[in-house]
Amino acid sequence: MTRVQLTDAEWEFIEPYLPIGEYGPYPERLRRQFEGVIWRFRTGGQWREVPSEFGAWSTVHNRFRQWRDAGVFEALLEGAIAEAVKRGEVDLSLVSVDSTTVRAHHDAAGMHLDPDTLADLEKAAEEAEKARQKGAARKDKTGRAPRTTRSGTSGGVSDADASSA
Repeated sequence: MTRVQLTDAEWEFIEPYLPIGEYGPYPERLRRQFEGVIWRFRTGGQWREVPSEFGAWSTVHNRFRQWRDAGVFEALLEGAIAEAVKRGEVDLSLVSVDSTTVRAHHDAAGMHLDPDTLADLEKAAEEAEKARQKGAARKDKTGRAPRTTRSGTSGGVSDADASSA
């Protein structure tokens, strides 16, 4: 058994962040499942490779998805940061901003365009944005826009066909 995942102190910190529904999971299984998630991300293995000591791989995976969707990991991260601040263990020298996510205006990048070209580009961008906002209808291979049926699926019938029926 390779169960050296979490210390009791670590589990004591983590456990309150994990929701327990009306019908489970049982608290003793909760820790094993959380450790299974840790195992999966520590090793980089596939979900199907999660050792059976953590429970069925599908259960561990489903629990991970539920926690992800419920925002458990974000709350846990914020809680860990708050605890570190409370203890005075936050080192802001490790904080950085990735400049690749910062968008710059074309003038800031040193790009020089002739005014007519720039006007044409701005007009094309505005038209593309308008078309995107309208949600331009997709066309099928025949060039017709698919018609939506009551069930929300495409009926494969054009409006012209529908009006003649």
